[in-house]
Amino acid sequence: MQRKAQELKQEIEGTCIFLIGMMGSGKSTVGRLLAEALEYQFLDSDTVIETYAGGLSVPEIFKKWKEERFRELESQALQELSSAGEVVVATGGGAVVQPRNWVYLRNGITVWLDVPVPALASRVTAVGTGSRPLLGGDCGGYDQALARLSKIYEERGPAYANADVTVSLQNLALSLACEDISELTPTAIAVQVLEELIQHARLNKYLRAPVGY
Repeated sequence: MQRKAQELKQEIEGTCIFLIGMMGSGKSTVGRLLAEALEYQFLDSDTVIETYAGGLSVPEIFKKWKEERFRELESQALQELSSAGEVVVATGGGAVVQPRNWVYLRNGITVWLDVPVPALASRVTAVGTGSRPLLGGDCGGYDQALARLSKIYEERGPAYANADVTVSLQNLALSLACEDISELTPTAIAVQVLEELIQHARLNKYLRAPVGY
């Protein structure tokens, strides 16, 4: 992993990395591993938003000011984070919905951690949904979470697909002969992200090269 991280550092020269994807897709866990390997800083956009809100948690922001105000603060956070270098940012699941946010996200490299909805439902119900405002707090169990997440995924999928790099956990599990996505370790996912980013960076460098290069 360290070797791949060093390769990537040479290719992207400090460009920030934005991890996008559904709630429960592992953006924070994988992001911390990537930041450590790259010797970048790790930041969670929700944490920045909570700072803007005077220390209120995300559920408290939704309760006090509703989603519209949260999205305004989210755009403000992404604008600030997009000007930073050598940062891995875990974004909120809905950050991709606002077109203006893509202006900021395009200042870095976007990576979509694409996780099948049933696996997401299992993850979020295992740890509890109380901190997930868009799931209605305590959504009542796996079936209810699956239904709600399926609707959210359908709404956001086209926006996620605009990412520079897509890492499909379903495909990764198949390539590693895992019987289930739950067998994938965060390290294995982080390594795959690095590999995909290296390929993306090299392709972009080739496409930008002058004729006759």
